[in-house]
Amino acid sequence: MAQQHLDPTDPMAGPVTGDALAGYLRAQATEFLRALRQHRETGAGSAHNGTEETVDAARALRRSARRISGSLHTFRPLLDSDWSEGMRPELAWLSGTLALEHAYAARLERLLQALHRLSGATFPAQSVNAAAGVAAGGRAAGAARVASGAPPTAGPPMAPERGNLTVGAAKAGALLERQLTLARTRAHSSALQALGSSRFHAVADKVAVLASEVPLTPAALTADLRPHAAAAEERLTAAVAVLPLVTAGHPYNAEALIHGLSPDPAPHPQDAPWHQVRLLLRLHRYAREVLQGTDAPVDVRLLTAGQALNRHRDAAEAAAAAAAAARTPRIAPATAYALGVLHADQRHEVEAARFEFQQSWQKHTVGTS
Repeated sequence: MAQQHLDPTDPMAGPVTGDALAGYLRAQATEFLRALRQHRETGAGSAHNGTEETVDAARALRRSARRISGSLHTFRPLLDSDWSEGMRPELAWLSGTLALEHAYAARLERLLQALHRLSGATFPAQSVNAAAGVAAGGRAAGAARVASGAPPTAGPPMAPERGNLTVGAAKAGALLERQLTLARTRAHSSALQALGSSRFHAVADKVAVLASEVPLTPAALTADLRPHAAAAEERLTAAVAVLPLVTAGHPYNAEALIHGLSPDPAPHPQDAPWHQVRLLLRLHRYAREVLQGTDAPVDVRLLTAGQALNRHRDAAEAAAAAAAAARTPRIAPATAYALGVLHADQRHEVEAARFEFQQSWQKHTVGTS
């Protein structure tokens, strides 16, 4: 079996020059400024949860910031080095800061839905957080998947005695709600401070300049973008090649579960390569957009693989939150038991997402004689 290159240049009969990159960056900068104006007009700081328009504007800000930053990374030899190296970390800071509040809201909703599915207990916060979970975009999709009650592809965990789980589920839900609501409140405050800071205004000013003037190098006007996009694809292919896709095809990964239940609060070592592939897949998608335009047909296989990796991230973060809550000092044994079952459930969701990625990625391979 040999991997077939995705060849982002298929629709292009000839070289794609720096004009395409400049047009793409100008378009994303314009989207950024439009979203920023909408965010200010809807009064982002007037309510903790924010209106639907505010949430949409924040998502659009993150979306355009990611695409600008990703393009600066992939095509950095064609851009002014000092300018691009200064912009990339600032855009990453902004995107990450704006994403935290809604990530915490979606994580809480996901965990409460899973507790309800596992134990039958209901939690008042579920109705409150439902709107925030939907607002979180891809993360909410993972919560909805858990809420559906469908068994994960990789196989559900062994069902505990439901009565014993119900005893601690209510307290476990209350503990998670306190911890994640506090984290969400802090993230909301951090986002408001960031949007009012001189650091953010400096980023916005640079993006405003980018909307009209892209600092390309003189060679970029005649350079072909396709080799740079191909390099992004090759980095993705190399990262996928080292993933344990054979292990991902098995229904149960005991090593992943055991590590999560250990006292070590460090991130799960198995997760990092998958998170890296998710980022590289995103960079590959953005490079395709530069070459083909944002109106090009969506590659369903890439979309499916990306969705699986998003579910992987959401489940891994939810499992880590459950494990962190279980480490809270002096909690009741029944509460710790419920959190342990919840952690195992989310780690099985991680395995299910890996299996889904494996299935989608195998569609990229072809046999060669």
